[in-house]
Amino acid sequence: MPSDARLVSAPLPEREGLGVGRPVVAADRAPQADPPPPPREEPRARDTIDITGAQGGCSSGATLREAAELAGKSDVLARYDADYPKGPHDQPQSMCPAFGSLRVGLRMRRTATILSGSACCVYGLTFTSHFYGAKRSVGYVPFSSETLVTGKLFEDIRDAVYQLADPALYDTVIVTNLCVPTASGVPLQLLPDQINGVRIIGIDVPGFGVPTHAEAKDVLAGAMLSYARKEAEQGPVAAPKQRADRPTVTLLGEMFPADPPGIGLLLEPLGLAAGPVVPTREWRELYAALDCAAVAAIHPFYTASVREFEAAGRSVIGSAPVGADGTAAWLDAIGAACGIAQEKVDAAKNRFIPAIRGALAAKPIAGRITVSGYEGSELLVARLLIESGADVPYVGTACPRTIWSDPDRDWLEAHGCRVQYRASLEQDIAAVEEYGPDLAIGTTPVVQHAKQKAIPALYFTNLISARPLMGPAGAGSLALVVNGALANQARFDKMTRFFEGVGAGPSAGVWENTPVDRPEFKAKYAAKRIAAAKAEESVGV
Repeated sequence: MPSDARLVSAPLPEREGLGVGRPVVAADRAPQADPPPPPREEPRARDTIDITGAQGGCSSGATLREAAELAGKSDVLARYDADYPKGPHDQPQSMCPAFGSLRVGLRMRRTATILSGSACCVYGLTFTSHFYGAKRSVGYVPFSSETLVTGKLFEDIRDAVYQLADPALYDTVIVTNLCVPTASGVPLQLLPDQINGVRIIGIDVPGFGVPTHAEAKDVLAGAMLSYARKEAEQGPVAAPKQRADRPTVTLLGEMFPADPPGIGLLLEPLGLAAGPVVPTREWRELYAALDCAAVAAIHPFYTASVREFEAAGRSVIGSAPVGADGTAAWLDAIGAACGIAQEKVDAAKNRFIPAIRGALAAKPIAGRITVSGYEGSELLVARLLIESGADVPYVGTACPRTIWSDPDRDWLEAHGCRVQYRASLEQDIAAVEEYGPDLAIGTTPVVQHAKQKAIPALYFTNLISARPLMGPAGAGSLALVVNGALANQARFDKMTRFFEGVGAGPSAGVWENTPVDRPEFKAKYAAKRIAAAKAEESVGV
C-alpha cells in the first residue's frame, strides 16, 4: 500500500468463514493467484477543467459535472440520469448520496470498502456511518492536486486494492469515487475484476450525479448483482448458507427486520417463500436473489437492480403487502407473476385480509397527517395511515416516480392524497402550512418547522421506518407512536402559552432594550462575502 494510503476508523473487518469449504451449487472453481500488478500506464491526456481549487464543495455541482463529462465520465452520468431522473428539482435536500452505498458495503460480511475523495467528505461519511452503527474500517486513499492531475491517484488506488485483496479476509473490495475523483475522471473501471479470487468493484457516487443516498444504495446493489449474474452465467457459484425448499420471491429494498418473515407467512399458502433482501448481507446471497421466481420491488427506485433481474429473466412486481387493500393487490400480482392458481391466491387473501382489517380497526388513527421523507417507503406509510383511519392529504418523497410505485400513487390519489415525487424541503414545509396537520411526519427540518408552529411531529427515519409495515404485523404498528404524538397537542399549546411574548430570532429573550434588526448591515457584508468568493474562484485559490 502506498505510503499516503491509509485506513481510518480503527475497527478491523470481521473474519467470518475465511473462504474455506464454501458450499456450491455444483462445484467450486479453484481460486488462482493473480500476477503482480501490471506496469503502470501513463494517464491518457484529456480536455479538463481545473477543479483542484474549486470552492463550495457540494455547491459546485455544475462545475464538477462539466469537468466529469470532459474527463470521460459522460456515459456514467448519462446512465445515472436515466436511472434516477431528476425534477422537478435537480436534487432534494438529503445527506451525501455516497452514504447510501457506503452503508450497503459496510453491512456486508467479508467486504472491504475504500473511499477516494476529499478528506472532509471521507471524514463526514465515516463519522455518519459509525453513528449509524457500522463496526468496520473504511479504507481511504487521499490525494493532492498533483496526484489528482497527473493520474497518480489511480495508481495509488490500484496499489491499495492489491494490498487489501486478501482472500483469507475478503470476498469483495468495493472502491468508491466521491465527487472530486469522479470529476477528474479517475478510471475505476480499469481496476482488475478480481485479484487472488477477491472481487473488485469500482463505482462512482458523485453528489452531482446521484440525487439521494437512497438511490446510491441501488448503484452499489446493481453493480454487485451485475457481477454476480455474470459469475453465475460462467459456471457453478457458491450456494447460500440456507436455501428454501420452495420457489422464492426476492425482496428489493431495505426494510424493518420483522417484515421479511411476515412476507414469508403471506407467501406460504401460495407455495412460495421469501427470498433474500437486496441489498444483501453477504455475497453468496446475491446468487440466491437472482435465482428467484419473482422480485418484489418493495422500494420502487432500485432501477439498476431491476435491470439486472430483468436481464436474468425475472419478473418485477411493484408496491408491497401494506394494509388490507395493498396486501390483496400484492398477492394477486405475485400470483400472476409466478403462475399460481387463482384459487390459492383467493385462499391466502381470505386467510390474511380479515385479520389485517381487524388489526387496523382495533388500533384506529384519527387526525390529519402529512408525510414526507427520503427513505423510499413514504407512499407505503401513507397507505397504512389512511387504512388506519387517518386523513393524509400530502405525501412527499425525495425519490423519483417509477412504474413500480404507480400502484401506490394511484391508490393514494384515489383517496384524496397529493403525491409529490422529488419533493424539496420547501414543498414539504409548504404542505404543513397549507394543510395545517394535527401531526407532521418528515425529515428533521420539517419536524423542526412543525414544532416551532406548535404542531406535533415525528422524524420519519428513526420513528416510523423502525417499525414493521407489511402484512398482519404491520397493521396497527404505527398506531402507538402516532396516537401518542397526536395526544401531545395539549403540551405544545401549554408551552406556546408559557413562552408567549419572548420574541424570536435575534430578539428572543427578555430584554431591557430589545435588539433591533439591521438588514442593511447584513446585505452589506453578504455582498462582500459574495465578491470575495468570486475573486477566489476566478484565480483558482
